[in-house]
Amino acid sequence: MPASRGVNQSQQCKLIPESMTLPVLEKKGDIILGGLFSLHDMVVEPSLSFTSLPPPTQCTRFNLRTFRWMQTMIFAIKEINRDGKLLPNITLGYRIFDSCSTPHQALKAAMELMGSEKSSEVEGETQSKGTCRGTIPALIGDGGSTQSLVVARFLGVFHVPQVSYFSSCACLSDKKEFPAFLRTMPSDFFQVDALVQLVMHFGWTWVGVIAGDDAYGLGGANIFADEVRKLGACVALHEVIPKNRAQTTIPSIVSKIRSSGARVILVFAVEQDAAALFDEVLREGLTGIQWLASEAWSTASVLSTPKKHHHILQGSMGFAIRRAHIPGLQEFLLHLHPSSPEPLSHPFLIPFWEEVFQCRLGVQAEGQEQNIDSKPPCSGTEDLGSVTNIYSDVSQLRISYNVYKAVYAIVHALQAMRSCVKGNGPFPQQACPDEDNIQPWQLLHYIQGVEYVNSFGDETKFDENGDPAAMYDLVNWQLRPDGEMEFVTIGKFDETTTGGKTNLQIQEHIIEWNGNQTEIPLSVCSSICPPSTRKAIRPNFPICCYDCVVCNAGEISNHTDAIECVRCLPEFWSNVERTACIPKPVEFLSYSSTMGITLLAISLIGSFCTCVVTFIFSCHRATPIVRANNSELSFLLLFSLTLCFLCSLTFIGRPTEWSCMLRHTSFGITFVLCISCVLGKTLVVLMAFRATIPGSNVMKWFGPAQQKAIIAFCTLVQVIICTVWLVVAPPTPHQLITRKSIIVILLCDEGSPVAFSLVLGYIGLLACLCLVLAFLARKLPDNFNEARLIAFSMLIFCAVWIAFVPAYISSPGKYSTATEVFAILASSYGLLGCIFAPKCYIILLRPENNTWKHLMSKSAPEKC
Repeated sequence: MPASRGVNQSQQCKLIPESMTLPVLEKKGDIILGGLFSLHDMVVEPSLSFTSLPPPTQCTRFNLRTFRWMQTMIFAIKEINRDGKLLPNITLGYRIFDSCSTPHQALKAAMELMGSEKSSEVEGETQSKGTCRGTIPALIGDGGSTQSLVVARFLGVFHVPQVSYFSSCACLSDKKEFPAFLRTMPSDFFQVDALVQLVMHFGWTWVGVIAGDDAYGLGGANIFADEVRKLGACVALHEVIPKNRAQTTIPSIVSKIRSSGARVILVFAVEQDAAALFDEVLREGLTGIQWLASEAWSTASVLSTPKKHHHILQGSMGFAIRRAHIPGLQEFLLHLHPSSPEPLSHPFLIPFWEEVFQCRLGVQAEGQEQNIDSKPPCSGTEDLGSVTNIYSDVSQLRISYNVYKAVYAIVHALQAMRSCVKGNGPFPQQACPDEDNIQPWQLLHYIQGVEYVNSFGDETKFDENGDPAAMYDLVNWQLRPDGEMEFVTIGKFDETTTGGKTNLQIQEHIIEWNGNQTEIPLSVCSSICPPSTRKAIRPNFPICCYDCVVCNAGEISNHTDAIECVRCLPEFWSNVERTACIPKPVEFLSYSSTMGITLLAISLIGSFCTCVVTFIFSCHRATPIVRANNSELSFLLLFSLTLCFLCSLTFIGRPTEWSCMLRHTSFGITFVLCISCVLGKTLVVLMAFRATIPGSNVMKWFGPAQQKAIIAFCTLVQVIICTVWLVVAPPTPHQLITRKSIIVILLCDEGSPVAFSLVLGYIGLLACLCLVLAFLARKLPDNFNEARLIAFSMLIFCAVWIAFVPAYISSPGKYSTATEVFAILASSYGLLGCIFAPKCYIILLRPENNTWKHLMSKSAPEKC
């Protein structure tokens, strides 16, 4: 064997001092397999001195379940030997040690397995002192990850394959540090992945983690905590169960669970540590917790059998490796008894028997503790079938099945070695291994490549890290009517079902939650934020702790636990519940609104009054006051005023393309027509007095035809402006949408601000010109002079429209339209009232003044 592969046999034989040898269960064979099982749960440490050899190690608290695992290894070896198909003409033997659940004891056993010079009896045959046993080709064990870490480092130096049946620490997948380690137990990476998927499936975001103080507990709990944080959940507490069981530590853990508010707690620990925690939970009366179990205690009878734990563990969930029914195993287990002539040939039988029947056998095995208690004596003829315990219970063969698969994996590797074709081997120069001198490093090569399907239909193979495919049952602790706890499979986790991606399937309808709950427990730091709210992180708290803040107006959230509110589109607004965006109501100056009805009424009243004045003037058109004030222009002015009142109606109602174009153009043209008539009347008054000057013939230029021409020209200019406006950039309907407004304002966009300004400016120019001329003619004599009335009316007109500009700009929404309508009506009423009201007063109430004599009488200017 190459030097890099190991050390020679003489060196191996010197590894173990004689004083360190341990009790061993052996059976001779052509090939000897090693075995490590934690048959005891703890070791009583001896007091050491430098002047004497240490006394034999005393292991305490015999574990019946681990003893069943050991018996399963023996059963599998005997089954293979009896069948003879896998290794024909080859018999398997074994050397099995007790690691006592401690790393240093496991290391001692591994060193024993690597070779010893101490003579020992092997089923009636004695090896003489000084003869070295050969190195075992492979080791099955140990169960605990902490023990396997120590053993794997040691055996890795010699490249001796180690196949563990229960060590799940993810750290053991490191092939650089543990090159010879393999296992039939999935890595905790997969178990943690399954647990994280379970937590996410039920929406638990506030989860506590309790770890055992060993490589298994600390490693698995740390991976779990990291993974749930990556997915947005939070760890409410992360505590460690000490091995020394300090009086104040475990009560402190229970107190922290109570104060954390977490309703879901993962206990990632071996069953002994979990039992210590639940004993304290029971003492302090902590209930209402949904316990999640790691694989180490998810089907532990030490917790499910005592009924004291039932009310706190009922409904617990955890992942367990796949189980199987191994035919013939139960009969083999019950066949064991201490009636052999040499009980010392089975050094673990006596403590097993005493633990099962709680009695005392007279013979003690070397290295075992002396029974000095008051247990009754055993006869050795007791029947194992008469008692029910974890040893004889084969309903949950999970770890035992792993042991069974580990034995067969090594045997299939041995079969492959013996089937090697010379000249086509896997080693240098295509060499095959020597069948009569099996080297561990060669067997390691074959075990790493083993792949077969066993009689149960399960495929056994190892990946590049020496790990098997991860397949778990999700079990739920359910209480049967007879008061016994039952492990019910409620789901599956199979790494291989989706092409390498993990997959979790849960049958929720058969889940039983803990005794205080009938529905899925809620475990969150903060309550679920309902729709219409969003999460707001609390300062200095984990991300899972937050407040629910109501969405602002114009924002919504339509699902629970929204991270942020969604802003509605500009034309939409949030409903009252803030859960949906609804179209904003459209606002405009409508006929159904109070303001629209008021303006409509004022407009119609103004039109009616204008018609009444027209009727009065028509009935009294032959009277001096009507004839003296240019009746033709008066009727045209009344007609234009009627149009001014009616054009305001185009500003009321839903804006359309036609209404927007009509309202501005009709307003501009009718008002220019009205002001043009007033301007014509003012010019006539002013020129009439100038015509009284001797020799003046000015009136020939301001006759009826010229007056009509002036009015037509002034109106035509506005018509041209409006026509160009409609052609170039006509007014159109426009939606005024702002994010902060709850309404959509429907307005008429002027299209061209320049054209709109020209229309208003031209009206203002004519009004100012008319005001100036009327002001100049205000003190002309004679009673028929209406220049004073025109001046006053134009003063009101100009004041209204000057005030209109800032009011229009500052008015929001439909109020700007209402402001424009108000200005139209106010100026129209001003013209109607100032120019025609005094004349109607004389016509109707002072007819004695409606005579030529009265109109032609001279009056002082101050009395005019």
